[in-house]
Amino acid sequence: MRTSTEAIVEPLVPVSIVIPTLNEGARIGAVLANVRWADEVIVADGGSSDDTVAIAMRNGARVLKVPGRTIGAQRNAAISVARNRWILALDADEVVSPGLRDSIARLCDEDAPPHAAYRVRSRNWHLGRELRFGPWGRDWKVRVFSKDQRFSDARVHENLSALDDVGALDGELMHYPYEDLPHQVVKIAKYSKWAAEDMRARGRRASVADVLLRPAWRFMRDYFVFSGWRDGRAGFIVATVSAFSVFCKYACLLVTDS
Repeated sequence: MRTSTEAIVEPLVPVSIVIPTLNEGARIGAVLANVRWADEVIVADGGSSDDTVAIAMRNGARVLKVPGRTIGAQRNAAISVARNRWILALDADEVVSPGLRDSIARLCDEDAPPHAAYRVRSRNWHLGRELRFGPWGRDWKVRVFSKDQRFSDARVHENLSALDDVGALDGELMHYPYEDLPHQVVKIAKYSKWAAEDMRARGRRASVADVLLRPAWRFMRDYFVFSGWRDGRAGFIVATVSAFSVFCKYACLLVTDS
C-alpha cells in the first residue's frame, strides 16, 4: 500500500520533442518545464548569443548546435538523432495543453496508428487576448509525425515534405507568437525578406499589381471573409499588420527584380 508520503511518478511519454531556438533565453526555461512528461527533448540551437543553451542543458534537454541554418534544417538535425518513433515539433513560443499531451500518449501506445502525421490545433494569443477568429482562429499545424518525416529547407513556413495522409489529434498548442505589436513588426521585416528570397529561388517574380492588390486582398480575407472583425480592435490591427506583411514581401521581391 502506498503511504501518504510516497510520490506518484508518472511514466514518461515515449515521444521526442524537437525545438529550434535562437536567443530564446527569456522563455526556453518555461517551455521545457511544460514538457517534462516527454521521454526526450532535443533543442537544436541556431547559434544563440544569450543563455539559451545553458538554460536548456540545466533543464535536461539534449542540445545540438546547428548554426547558420534554416528552422527546417534545425528541426531535421534534431529529428535525425531522436530515439523515439514519434516526434512533436515544438517552437519556443508554444505550450502543450494537457489534452494534447494525453493524445500523444495514446498515439504512442498504438501498435499501428492509421496516419504517419497529425495536425494539431493552435490557439493564438496576441494584443492581450486570444484571437478566436480570422486566420488565427482556424490555425492547424502538422506537428506530430513519425521519425522518418523531414521538413523542407524553406526559410519561412517550412513544412513537412511529401505528406499524403494526415490525421488530427485532440488537444491544443497554446501559441504566444509576439511580445507586443513592435515585436511583431520587427519579425515581419525579417520574415518578409526571407519569404521573398524563397520565392525568388523558386523562380517567382513580382509586379506592381502584386504590391498593390495582394495586401488589399489579404486584409479583406482576414477581416471580412474569415471574420477577423469579431476579435474587435485586435482583429482589425492583426488584419492590417497581416496586409502589411504581404506588402513587404512583394515589395522586397519587386525591388530585387528591378
